[in-house]
Order: sequence, then C-alpha cells, then structure tokens
Amino acid sequence: MATTEALVTFTTSANVVVHPLVLLSIQDHAARAAKGTKKRVVGILLGQDLGSKGINVANSFAVPFEEDEKDPRTWFMDHDYISTMNDMFKKVNAREKLVGWYHTGPRLRASDLEINEVIKRYASKPVMVIVDVRPNNERTGGGIPTDAYFAVEEIKDDGTATQKTFVHVPSSIEAEEAEEIGVEHLLRDVKNLSVGTLSSRVSDQLSSLRGLQSRLTEVKEYLESVVSGALPVNHQIVYNLQDIFNLLPNLDAAEHAGEGAKGAKRPFTVATNDQLLVMYLSSLIRTVIALHDLVLNKQAGAVEGNGEEEPSEEKKEDDKAPEMSGKDKAAAWFAGGPDGDKKKDEGEKKDDGDKKGH
Repeated sequence: MATTEALVTFTTSANVVVHPLVLLSIQDHAARAAKGTKKRVVGILLGQDLGSKGINVANSFAVPFEEDEKDPRTWFMDHDYISTMNDMFKKVNAREKLVGWYHTGPRLRASDLEINEVIKRYASKPVMVIVDVRPNNERTGGGIPTDAYFAVEEIKDDGTATQKTFVHVPSSIEAEEAEEIGVEHLLRDVKNLSVGTLSSRVSDQLSSLRGLQSRLTEVKEYLESVVSGALPVNHQIVYNLQDIFNLLPNLDAAEHAGEGAKGAKRPFTVATNDQLLVMYLSSLIRTVIALHDLVLNKQAGAVEGNGEEEPSEEKKEDDKAPEMSGKDKAAAWFAGGPDGDKKKDEGEKKDDGDKKGH
C-alpha cells in the first residue's frame, strides 16, 4: 500500500477556502472561452498560504490554454503571460500571491501533473482546484462545485520507483460580509428573461422554503443525537439555537391567556405591526428631511436674489422721462436761449430774496 508522510499531513491539516469572487471569475471565464463546447479553461489562483491552517484563495485570473482533444498530453499554456500577470497583481496587492491553479474539468486529466509541474515554478506547493461550472441538474453527487488536490510523491512499499499523484483535500466556500452583500445583489440582478416575474418570485420562495426545511432537519437531527448521547453537548450551538427560538413569535402565550386557537394569530400580527411601524417611522423621517432640504434651498435662492443691486429711483425717473424732440429743443432755444432756464431760475430766487428783505 502506498503511503507518504506528506499525504497524511495534507489530508489532516490542509483546508482550501475559496471565495465567491473566484467562482464568479471562473464561471465568466468558462462562459467566454468555452461556451457550447466540452473544452476546459485553465487559470491561476491567488491568495495566502496559511501553513497548517490551509490556503485562502481570494482572487484569480485566466490564462491562455489550448489542448488537443484527441491527445490530452498535447497542450499549450502561455508561461510569459503568467509571469506578466503575476507581477502586475503583486503591484496591486502584495498580500495576494500565486498559490495554485484551476481548471473546469470536471474530472482529473492525464496532463494535470505536467501542468502542475509548470505552476511549481511560481509556487513551491501549488494547489489544484477543479471547479465544476455545469448546472446543478447536470452535476452528480451534489455538494459544492469545488474539489481541491495537492500533488505528492507516492512511495511504494515494494521498493519500486516513486511516482507523483494527486491527493484530495477538503475545500469550502467562505465569504466576507462585503462579498456576501455583493453576491446577493448580483443574484437579484440575474434574471431569466424567458420566465415571468411572478413565476420567478414563486420559485425563489419555494427554494428558500426548501433550504429552511433542510436546515431545520439538520437542527432536529443534531438535537436528537445530543439527547441520545451520540454527540457531546456544544454549548455555543445551544446558545445560538436559543437566540433563534427567541426571535420566533410566542404562539402558546396568547392561547394560554384565554384567547383560544384564534389567539395564535395575534403574535404574528404584533410582530408584523412592529416591523411596519419601523418602516413608517423611517418614511416619515425621510419625508421631513426632504422638506427641510427644500426649505433650505428656497431660502438660499431668496438670499441670492436679494443680493443683486436694484436700480436707484433717480435712474428710474430719468428712464421714465420722455426725451425732447428736435422741434421742442429749437422752440426752447428761440424762447429763452440756451441760458434762458438758468436766468429764469436766478430771477425767481432774486425776487424771493427781495421779498424777505422788505
């Protein structure tokens, strides 16, 4: 039987964590390069090697790759492209290093060991992740669409030459909070145009109820195993379950209070009213803030309008005074001369002075 120390180390301690961003990038790569064909696509995985804790795969990029369908050992991969892209990603994020490679399989191929030897030029212990991009109804076995492998030296007990082989290691899909929000919004935007809105909503609710049923079944099986003694009590899990149960409406309280079976609806009504009250208050606050901004905008516009200079009254009167025509100007000239008006004014002032003197 073939045994290696490295194989035992990998299978017991290594865990490959794949982020949703990587799966979306690989799915997009397969849709662009191999849609409608049975070809597989190959790319590079970036992330952090956490040692005994495993490998965290946080990013990826596609690589030009071609292979002969009739002869799987005949293949081509652009090494210069890998080096160039790796250097560029190091400049963007130095924490993300080359940790392995991926392909869309969906199974192991004869050339995988040879490709893995090429990737060893950039990473001493590369991980190979097979991502099955086929729909759920075409995949067998269920579970997550990722399978992680490490290449190890297999030492045989009969003394024959060693040979390299792949050993399967556990993998999981984990996401940070920001990634979860992004994936949720992306799934909301992805719609099947051939299906109506009502049918899609019903199917989404149905799938959600099925997921809830499966989770409740897991909780039931776990609690039954704890009660029977098959599993030890995990207080953290019990605390989390208690928090979940506290969020549920208390259906027994109203019934025991004397309201009968009809009182079972009252807790749901109370919970719904509480949620609607919060939404109503939020709408009122948004409305008040919008009205406040509108008033401030009106006040700012009024201040800017009052700041402009208004024309003086004398200027307005001058503008209103009619201009004298050429005949009127000539008649005034012959009547008193150019200084007639001035002399008339001086005479009137002199007569007034004489009257005051007497």
